[in-house]
Amino acid sequence: MKVHCRRAGRGEPLVLIHGIGHRHQAWEPVFDRLAAHHEVIALDLPGFGDSPVPEAGMPADMAATVAAILPVLAGWGLERPHVAGYSLGGAISLELAAAGAVASATALSPAGFFTPAERRRALAILRLLRANAYLPTPVMRVALRSAYLRAMCFAPLVARPRLLDFERALGDALALRRAVGFGTVARAARGYRFDCARLSGAAVPVTVGWGDCDRIFGVHQAERARAGLPAARVVTLPGCGHVPMSDDPDLVAALILETTGAVPGADRPAG
Repeated sequence: MKVHCRRAGRGEPLVLIHGIGHRHQAWEPVFDRLAAHHEVIALDLPGFGDSPVPEAGMPADMAATVAAILPVLAGWGLERPHVAGYSLGGAISLELAAAGAVASATALSPAGFFTPAERRRALAILRLLRANAYLPTPVMRVALRSAYLRAMCFAPLVARPRLLDFERALGDALALRRAVGFGTVARAARGYRFDCARLSGAAVPVTVGWGDCDRIFGVHQAERARAGLPAARVVTLPGCGHVPMSDDPDLVAALILETTGAVPGADRPAG
């Protein structure tokens, strides 16, 4: 299976996983900060960004997604890397930790802690965002040059949308339009809920961070993570939305590095 990634830095490997409809560039605000301490691999999930749909088709559910990712990591020479993800990527990170496949996991606003009604609402918002991305490209270019319209378009995803520049906003919108895996993943989400019991025996550091301005998965869902994952560190990210790296890169990078640094005998070069 072909999976595109950006890879840089040195030290213990750290894999970054994006959310539904997004791309590896979501991690750009924190990439260099993390690459000062780790070999960082920001990937495009199958059917998103520059990664094509696998020849065998899109994975049909979360178990199949994790099963598809594991041989990719092995092919890259990664044995139990650290992992961090948000939304869909956060859920994948927790699943990899439950499978004993990673050294640590940082999950930001992970999927899987919602009620059925909350899941339907979140998917409805994401589908609306994707529908908006089908505006003719010339129209989208004009609209997104306006800081006000950029803020309106991206407010569901970030708490500080005015920090988004035109190029990043346009790239994200086009990536959402071209996300051929969106439908399959959205359908798979209908029956998904993270099984907290699977992490009860995991002997790796796990951190769950939740933006207190998250409009996709409300911050109250963090309380379910806290109750279901008593061994995990669950923290609130003040002033952050669903994609917190955009809102506070320093805070998110620090959180991830604290988690990777909690591994006994962690060996990272100084930044």
